Amino acid sequence: MRKLFYLFLGCFIAGGCGMMQQILKCSFPYTTTLTIPAASETGVEHSAISRATSFDQNFSKSGNNATRINKVRMVSAKLQSVDPTNYNLGNISSVKIYAAKANGADEMLVASRSDIAPNAGNEISLDINNANFLDEHVREPNVRVRMLYKLRKKEQVDVSVKVVLSLTADKAEK
Repeated sequence: MRKLFYLFLGCFIAGGCGMMQQILKCSFPYTTTLTIPAASETGVEHSAISRATSFDQNFSKSGNNATRINKVRMVSAKLQSVDPTNYNLGNISSVKIYAAKANGADEMLVASRSDIAPNAGNEISLDINNANFLDEHVREPNVRVRMLYKLRKKEQVDVSVKVVLSLTADKAEK
């Protein structure tokens, strides 16, 4: 009876690890760092653009995984202060994050936040927009990220912020 229990437990653990590997493989972050210049005025919408990268860059058309995924969509989005690390993101009153192909084509809103509290701290979660799938974007060698923002308080130095876009995908049907 004990052998049967251990055999069942071993199968359960092995199956669980395989499932976790599948879940982790289909969830991947894209990150980029953007600069808010000290010259940015308050109450006016500004734009910052950068290229986002992912540790899992093997979804390109020339790669072998492009046809294995579909329905790529946002799971979560965060904004973090990088330099200075203790920068209060509450100094930003609103933010919109757009993703596009490297050349700027097919830009779409992926995350936003319009109610940032004045004392938000150095990391905030953004509201995600899953109105469109990002399949074609993640198959490009680079993803262009554009941040539209309004400042509540003018800064004396340039500020660097990190955008983390967590994406997930479904396994494509064969």
